[in-house]
Amino acid sequence: MHRSRLSIPVIGITGSNGKTTTKELIHQILSRKFKVHATPGNLNNHIGVPLTILGITDHEAAVVEMGANHPGEIDFLCRIAAPDYGLITNIGKAHLEGFGSIEGVRKTKAELYHYMAEKKGTAFVNSSDPLLQNIAASAGVRTVFYGKGENSICDGEVTLDDLFLSMSINFFPGGDHKVHTQLTGRYNAENILAAACIGKYFRVPPEDIVDAAERYSPKNSRSQYIETEGNKLIMDAYNANPNSMRNAIQNFLKLKAPAKMMILGDMLELGTYSRNEHLDILNLLKKESDIKVMLVGPEFKKTAEETDYMTFEDVNGLMNHFREHPVKDHLILLKGSRGMQLEKLRGLL
Repeated sequence: MHRSRLSIPVIGITGSNGKTTTKELIHQILSRKFKVHATPGNLNNHIGVPLTILGITDHEAAVVEMGANHPGEIDFLCRIAAPDYGLITNIGKAHLEGFGSIEGVRKTKAELYHYMAEKKGTAFVNSSDPLLQNIAASAGVRTVFYGKGENSICDGEVTLDDLFLSMSINFFPGGDHKVHTQLTGRYNAENILAAACIGKYFRVPPEDIVDAAERYSPKNSRSQYIETEGNKLIMDAYNANPNSMRNAIQNFLKLKAPAKMMILGDMLELGTYSRNEHLDILNLLKKESDIKVMLVGPEFKKTAEETDYMTFEDVNGLMNHFREHPVKDHLILLKGSRGMQLEKLRGLL
């Protein structure tokens, strides 16, 4: 077995939100000191994880992303990747159709900690997240903490509430460092802090950690800022679940711009929870009357019948609308599940 012949540190990452962005940040940071192999794109399933492992040659470290939409899948992928270190970015309402409930999500993500305990490996844990702390303690895994807490090796504070995330990271030891990123969204602060923690643990100098984080430019519609001829776009349409949708909306509401618009697509794979979760998002939006909202997808169309929002069955309908009614000089958030294909709107905005 190829994996059994490898003596390099392998870091496994899972989570409901932010795992691909965090994986890319860790890759960038560790590459300042090591030759690193990381999961290409989001090839994080039963096919992608073995391909990632087979891609390790003369590398000095590896970062493997692991995704799941059914119970038992993280444990299965751990048996393939055999990580020495593990990180759960967070646990939220993702893939509820496959997991059955948020408890199903929690148990499946926790499989990473349980594997690390079995292997006597190390888990990087956000000490600001009580749920992750409790799961790690229950699993009995060796932990390295980041976030607020006496035993953390770094913590951070967002310093600017602006379009691009800026934050201050305090390394223990190593002092305070300002980071000005190319990422939108305060919710990315925890992703940066997790990557900084891993960099610090592997003795990447703080200055290199900061520089690598600042140079990271998001792609593939993940917290991606795009300026077109007519508008400024926040393209966060690679995936969506109730937690990431709420985070994106709340962050967008805080941004300052003369004119703003939200284009929101359905959140997929929620099963019997779908209607209530889409209604919760609509209730959040009702509190904001000064921002234009356009909704895409059959689930939003059904739940938004009694609202004044413009709704479209699919992205093609909205594309036709923008061809007849162009939009200019707006800051626009595009957020939805990948199946909604909101990235197709880029050429019309």
